[in-house]
Amino acid sequence: MCHFHCGALGVINYLWFFMAALFEIGGCYAFYLWLRLGKSAWWMLPALASLAIFGLILTRVEAAYAGRAYAAYGGIYIVSSLLWLALVERVRPMTSDWLGALLCVVGATIIVFGPRLQQG
Repeated sequence: MCHFHCGALGVINYLWFFMAALFEIGGCYAFYLWLRLGKSAWWMLPALASLAIFGLILTRVEAAYAGRAYAAYGGIYIVSSLLWLALVERVRPMTSDWLGALLCVVGATIIVFGPRLQQG
């Protein structure tokens, strides 16, 4: 039973992680536009809204402890950041970027599923 439940739960968690990353990166990027690229201070409004949504989305991750969810999210955030780099900023990530991201996703998966695997 755990194989199906853990698999479906894992997919849902990863979807929440990717959605959270989109809003976190988008919110931070809006501040970047304002503070580093000289865009209007009005960019603070979507930045703050996006970061609030990020926080709400991250609470949807199914994990026994918030710290474990946030640690696992870090790996997905890295992949999402590289996708943002490629799609929004139009900069091609290097092979070493993707290799590092792969290692982080493996680590995130171990963090998320480790407690479930130890239970049985």
